[in-house]
Amino acid sequence: MQLILAPMQGLVDDVMRDLLTRIGGFDECVSEFVRITHTVHSRQTWLKHIPELARGGKTPAGVPCTVQLLGSDAENMTVNALEAVRFGAAKIDLNFGCPAPTVNKHQGGAVLLKEPERIFQIVKALRQALPETVPLTAKMRLGYENTNRALECAAAIAEGGACGLTVHARTKIQGYEPPAHWDWIRRIREAVAIPVTANGDVFTLEDYQDIKAASGCQSVMLGRGSVIRPDLARQIKQFERGETAVSADFAEIAGWIRLFFDLCLAKEADNKYPVARLKQWLGMMKKEFLQAQVLFDEIRTVREADEVKRILENFEKQQLELCR
Repeated sequence: MQLILAPMQGLVDDVMRDLLTRIGGFDECVSEFVRITHTVHSRQTWLKHIPELARGGKTPAGVPCTVQLLGSDAENMTVNALEAVRFGAAKIDLNFGCPAPTVNKHQGGAVLLKEPERIFQIVKALRQALPETVPLTAKMRLGYENTNRALECAAAIAEGGACGLTVHARTKIQGYEPPAHWDWIRRIREAVAIPVTANGDVFTLEDYQDIKAASGCQSVMLGRGSVIRPDLARQIKQFERGETAVSADFAEIAGWIRLFFDLCLAKEADNKYPVARLKQWLGMMKKEFLQAQVLFDEIRTVREADEVKRILENFEKQQLELCR
């Protein structure tokens, strides 16, 4: 059983990957997509998107990070994939699922699900060019407007030479609106001869058990659920080992929040990035935790990193005292 951290653009950057893989449970993570257009990216660009490449392609916790590419020009995607490998990528994933209008307008992401033959040619071109030792996988949705070509697209990916496929169980039009259609993942898994990873609406341990049962998959990708509940992967691994799954108390989560902010500061201390990223994360966690709402309200209007750091340190001390 494999747990994979999803490639969520603008949400799971290298800092969030670092934190969540430190907490534990994940076997692999996937980078935010690197957009491939008409240029060949430099080493500096690859390291900006995937700093893990400078440390053997792994997060500081030692979890492998797969490099995800997004584009529609098979030739230029191939050239860039080979460059990524030259700079340290050990595995390449192709994005056929991004629903963002700007991305789709430029013939990337989910819009390609309208053209299975084009998907096949992209996958085939990269598989033929990449070293045999470098695995090539892909991620797709169930379609663009509907599911009419879902099986055809999955077959194109498998026949093109990918060794694995992740399926987000919604169409582009469905966005992130519930429910995710886990039964479709099973249909795709039964139709292709490569391993399929299930993805979509896994927010709790019970969701994980349900998506495994509905899809029949042994590999699950966690997205927003692992950001909202940062110990979700750890709970799942405890369950899979036959242990009692124990939820983190908020004192432990408060420590992770402070660590996350410190990691953001270490990355970019001279701009609004650390404070903005913290507010973004708390804005998601407050849906699950009342304490996150309290902390969010306390820092909502604060802009100075030093003041935010002071608030976080005091908040963590308060949570630790409450747990004694």
